[in-house]
Amino acid sequence: MQHTLYRAAKADPGRRFHALMDKVYRRDVLARVWLMVRSNNGAPGIDNITLAEVEEYGVPRLLDEVAAELREGRYRPLPARRVMIPKPGLKDEYRPLSIPAVRDRVVQAAVKIVFEPVFEADMADCSFGFRPKRSAHDALQVLMNEYGRGRRWVVETDIADCFSAIPHDKLIHAIEERICDQSLLGLLRVILRAGVMEGGQVRTEDLGTPQGGVVSPVMCNVYLHRLDRAWDEADGVLTRYADDLTVMCWSRSQAERALARLTELLAELGLEPKAAKTRIVHLEVGGEGFDFLGFHHRLVRSTGFNGKRPFVFLARWPANKAMQHARDRIRELTDRRRKLRPEAIAEEVNLFLRGWIAYFRYGHSAQRFSKIRQYARMRLARYISKKHRASRGFGWRALVVLSPNELGLIGMYGIVVPLRPFKDWRVRPDAGGERRR
Repeated sequence: MQHTLYRAAKADPGRRFHALMDKVYRRDVLARVWLMVRSNNGAPGIDNITLAEVEEYGVPRLLDEVAAELREGRYRPLPARRVMIPKPGLKDEYRPLSIPAVRDRVVQAAVKIVFEPVFEADMADCSFGFRPKRSAHDALQVLMNEYGRGRRWVVETDIADCFSAIPHDKLIHAIEERICDQSLLGLLRVILRAGVMEGGQVRTEDLGTPQGGVVSPVMCNVYLHRLDRAWDEADGVLTRYADDLTVMCWSRSQAERALARLTELLAELGLEPKAAKTRIVHLEVGGEGFDFLGFHHRLVRSTGFNGKRPFVFLARWPANKAMQHARDRIRELTDRRRKLRPEAIAEEVNLFLRGWIAYFRYGHSAQRFSKIRQYARMRLARYISKKHRASRGFGWRALVVLSPNELGLIGMYGIVVPLRPFKDWRVRPDAGGERRR
């Protein structure tokens, strides 16, 4: 079904789809989205109904009820539960997260399955966030390639409160460019107007797609596609990952024009760049760098070894915020108030580190990997000493001497993949020096 919708939309860019709602409540679609919702293992909404309670109630029974409500136009979502979560690497800054009820997550996921391929056919090459078969590393490769072409000026910014600032009326108007099914449009309106419960009060607004809603990232991309298609590469090469943006430029004057153009286009959408994160950076050896998608990017000169001449390249490694986020998570997992065996704590730390390494290994991260592993060792040694009410020296001896493999703590050496312009990041050198996928 998704391939059919995508091909139809791609074949006729002017087509408006008028019969989509019946696909949202199709039984096979709902069965598929339940697996998606269940695999995410999310928290309950304001009704406090957990995924386990839904399974006890009966998944087929719930899906039949949801299908009937959607088919008969009786479905009304509950307000989402609002929680504040700390931003990665920042202790004093929080972002709002809206948690819909389980049944509402099912409906939103069904809408996403039907809704996404229609708009995916129109999306621009500069957009990477929350799109099928595209990743953050694809966006990062664009920066590497443009550096290879000689662009040394970078505009970095992100959109201030993007998810909570998108006007509902303009968003629906953008959706209507491709969809004229009034039942589906009505469903999208009630999802947007469901509001959030915070402090015991339900609040509804005419702005925003709830951050945490299943369908919100797609709706954000649909809205920001207006920015993408209005962008002219004469102003620089735009790379957008959801609400994070960079523009690679040839000169300062072009970068200044790019920033002015970005500000103008966002203003037309009722949005604005976040002032604290907006700046123009000149990439030069010894100069400052910039952060994008968790990495810090900076122009450096190699030291030269084995008789090779030094060369200049664009390096990247985990940004300070990413490092702080890793330390915070390891500190949580090794909190001395936990009652688990040290081996179990080490396995939980490994589970986090495997995901963290899998993302940050594509770059020049060896030195920072070493720091994070040393921090994890220190926290494990401290956990052991606290558990046995002994000195820190005892904890280190138990970890390094008494344990044959440091409780199984994974290594973080020799696994980074240095990148170069115009080389697919998915292709990495093997032990023989050849490149393989």
